[in-house]
Amino acid sequence: MKDINIFAIETSCDETSCSIIKNGNVDIATVILSQIDIHKNFGGVVPEIASRNHTKAITLVFEECLNKANMTFEDIDYIAVTYGPGLNGALLVGIEAAKALSFATGIPLIKVNHMAGHIYANKFVGDFKFPLISLVVSGGHTELIYMDKEYSFKKIGGTLDDSIGEAYDKVARVVGIPYPGGPLMDKMAHNGKHTYNLPTPKDDNSYDFSFSGIKSAVINLVHNEKQRGNEINKENLATSFQETVVDILVKKTKRAVKEYGVKQLLVAGGVSANSGLRKALDNMCEELNIELLKPELKYCTDNAAMIGAAAYYALKNNDIADYTLGPEPGLDLVEDGE
Repeated sequence: MKDINIFAIETSCDETSCSIIKNGNVDIATVILSQIDIHKNFGGVVPEIASRNHTKAITLVFEECLNKANMTFEDIDYIAVTYGPGLNGALLVGIEAAKALSFATGIPLIKVNHMAGHIYANKFVGDFKFPLISLVVSGGHTELIYMDKEYSFKKIGGTLDDSIGEAYDKVARVVGIPYPGGPLMDKMAHNGKHTYNLPTPKDDNSYDFSFSGIKSAVINLVHNEKQRGNEINKENLATSFQETVVDILVKKTKRAVKEYGVKQLLVAGGVSANSGLRKALDNMCEELNIELLKPELKYCTDNAAMIGAAAYYALKNNDIADYTLGPEPGLDLVEDGE
């Protein structure tokens, strides 16, 4: 069987990334140009600035990736690109570059859902065993996804308001932790103690999540302590927040794994890099005697390698795109799996 080399492009937010992936699980070369240092000055991603920097960087990233792999477009079978969800302008840069390459080279174009990419980042760790559940946790999403076969997604629960990543960043901002707040909160949580009493968010029998309440609780806590002249212990608050949100994520995931009788659990998305969550899921899966796949840390945040991995299976799903392809910022994962 002939190897399939996919040239993958990811520009959904503030990383300009390109990868060459063989057969959906071999990373030949990956280049990621992050804009964190630029957006740090603004306390978060500024969409227009992200788009402009993608435009400046994208051809250089392409060239570096090809040079790193010691390949040319004659070695490429398909071009894959993220078309949603994400920032409209940022997505547009990657899509237009992909279409231009496809037109110039005659190489077919594959459209890839960004969230499918996060799930398929686990292909670099091991094979999927169906049925499985994926806990998708990122800056824009918190979802439990059931899969009974490749590239088939059924959402069984999700956040009703803030995503877990968004909650981390908002809480960090309130406490005075600089952007990006999530990773710093995770580090600080290891140095503190669970001393602040925070409400368990949406502790019910559904598979849905809600993190706006705990965010408001932190805001009120910080405000009240300041009014009393008390200083917030940032490490302790980070610990209290992380243990509270990780507990509910694990509790609902555990119930879903048992109810659906799955063979495997995947964790995916930027927050899958969170050490507290990874350890808690390790313990849970050991208790249930179920396999856990979790991406290498370099594949947790946005990258084109995961897009190339997902594209291999999107191809089998016949997700070939034409030159009318445009960005879909609010794209739902389930739409691509049905």
